[in-house]
Amino acid sequence: MTALPPHDSCPSMKDLIAVMAKLRDPNGGCPWDLVQNFQTIAPYTIEEAYEVVEAINTNDMKSLQEELGDLLMQVVYHTQMASEAGHFTFEDVAAGITAKMIHRHPHVFGEAKAADAKDVEKRIWEDQKDKEKGPRESILDDVPHALPALMRGQKLAKRAARVGFEWPEAVHVLDKLEEEIAELREAMASKGRDEIQDELGDMMFCLMNFGRMLDLDAEETLRKTNAKFERRFRGIERDLKAMNKEFSDTNLEEMEALWQAQKRITG
Repeated sequence: MTALPPHDSCPSMKDLIAVMAKLRDPNGGCPWDLVQNFQTIAPYTIEEAYEVVEAINTNDMKSLQEELGDLLMQVVYHTQMASEAGHFTFEDVAAGITAKMIHRHPHVFGEAKAADAKDVEKRIWEDQKDKEKGPRESILDDVPHALPALMRGQKLAKRAARVGFEWPEAVHVLDKLEEEIAELREAMASKGRDEIQDELGDMMFCLMNFGRMLDLDAEETLRKTNAKFERRFRGIERDLKAMNKEFSDTNLEEMEALWQAQKRITG
């Protein structure tokens, strides 16, 4: 087994844990922090994780350092509350993830061999996870419900694909997509809102699956498209401002022309 690299104690980490403990101290702590719980802090944890992603996507290393600190604070916050209730400590969390990483990398810390990155992801990592989880009623059991819908859908489809529930090739998904579009048209013509929503969901799931089979992350793909839309739309706003016009003074044909101009400018 490969030995772990040596590590030194981290005074800054100890200081951060001490700061959090002081904030939660009933004697002189922060009134706001004292009334928080896991449920009220969870939305901040999600927000900080997305701000880390934003810093990465904009290649802003200064912001990334700051946002990683904010995210680390969330880990310390939750472990402090757990420690107060006698559940676990920060040391338990760190020890647990260390053991998990060693167990899930037998090709680094043991005698197993990995052919390449895909072999690690599709075989070794999943095999080790299965050993940790033990018998399950369904292979979908531990896909978290709190994930964004696109991300969770991709994980559900990926799990199903592991046991062969999968199209032979990505191009076959396009046939299914055409089928779903036809069903959506039918629902729009003769059915109610629930049926339309159901068919729209099927179409979105099909698109997500298509991206997964092309090794494209659905969440990241849509995030990039959102950014592209925002970039072009802001361009239209600037163009209208330069023309001393408002949207209310502009018809759809004119807006389409401005949109196409922004496509040529921004790509």
